Amino acid sequence: MSHRSSEQTIALFDKYVVPNYRRYPVCLVKGEGSYVWNAEGKRYLDFFPGWGCNMLGYTPQKVIKAIQEQAAKLIHVPNTWYTEPQGEFAEALCTRSFGKAFFCNSGAEANEGAIKLARLHTPAGKYKIITFLDGFHGRTFGAVTATAQPKYHDGIGPMLPGFLYSPRNDLQAVRDLIDDETAAIMIEPVQGEGGVNIPAPGFLQGLRKLCDEFGLLLIFDEVQTCTGRTGNWFAYQTFGVQPDIITMAKGIASGVACGAIICKDEVAPSLRPGMHASTFGGNPIAMAAGLATIETIEEEQLIPHSRKMSERFRQHFEKLKAELPLIRELRICNMMLGLELAIPATPAVAKCMERGLLINATHDTVVRLLPALNITPAQVDEGCDILATVLREMANG
Repeated sequence: MSHRSSEQTIALFDKYVVPNYRRYPVCLVKGEGSYVWNAEGKRYLDFFPGWGCNMLGYTPQKVIKAIQEQAAKLIHVPNTWYTEPQGEFAEALCTRSFGKAFFCNSGAEANEGAIKLARLHTPAGKYKIITFLDGFHGRTFGAVTATAQPKYHDGIGPMLPGFLYSPRNDLQAVRDLIDDETAAIMIEPVQGEGGVNIPAPGFLQGLRKLCDEFGLLLIFDEVQTCTGRTGNWFAYQTFGVQPDIITMAKGIASGVACGAIICKDEVAPSLRPGMHASTFGGNPIAMAAGLATIETIEEEQLIPHSRKMSERFRQHFEKLKAELPLIRELRICNMMLGLELAIPATPAVAKCMERGLLINATHDTVVRLLPALNITPAQVDEGCDILATVLREMANG
């Protein structure tokens, strides 16, 4: 399958690539659907494809065709000109949500733009943004400061001024942080990296009321929850709360680098010419991939399909939880699945990988799954059986 072995590729990385990632000793070379193969031909079932970016799994045919056709016409055009793919993808996103779109390349970049937009749109002197403990908004300086987890700040301080942190699900704590300098509240509707934390009933609605009461903008970081992940196009629809700004990335272009901000019509003009830009943002290839992603999700009815697969996961995991006290809690929001364990979850990753299943561990004790929307019933069963075997082994360890 590859002219290099995994071992040879790893040696190449050791010599030339900055070692800032803890990588598994595997070189992946080919994928199809929810399966991926290494250089030696071993097949893995991936319950965490592309770190949640591969919303349609590997090699979705309509997306591949759109990329190929677009690459033969235009690969890159600066935003000083109009391009048809950007207009069409903006229409596709906004007609499934609201407002107007700005395009960039990543979730962190989208969040940086939202932070800037919030400060530009609110009156002079308003600059503070309230975010939430265990949240995650990205690695750039504004986004990492907004991320209320000290481990991400270690050694890189001082952080940027103007960010205040509140516990989740505590409206009084949020209210106590609001003052005359507060511009916005920013939250992930479902915290991903923080452990698949689903908001308490009424909490997001309460944030909307606080924003209306104090004249603040409500920003939903939907980098992980967009494009059908929570059972609707966007999580704000799942929870029935209308934000002023949403950010997105990960799955919107099936793994091609793409991020976006969607904001209400009245907010959009505040991101005025000269105040913000993204050289590669909205490039024709990403836009073509994004449009093909949306078309595939609709044509193949993958949002209703994902709801059925989520229930299939739930049935497996509820049965397993009843069997294993090791599983403390299930957190399921459609195709965002978390299993809170009584012990560290990281060993489960290596044990599953040995058996041909790829998963993620986050927040120390949480097994996190972000399966593709088009995963099949047989693949759900196959992967859940492997995970059950591993968790039983850990419970008896």
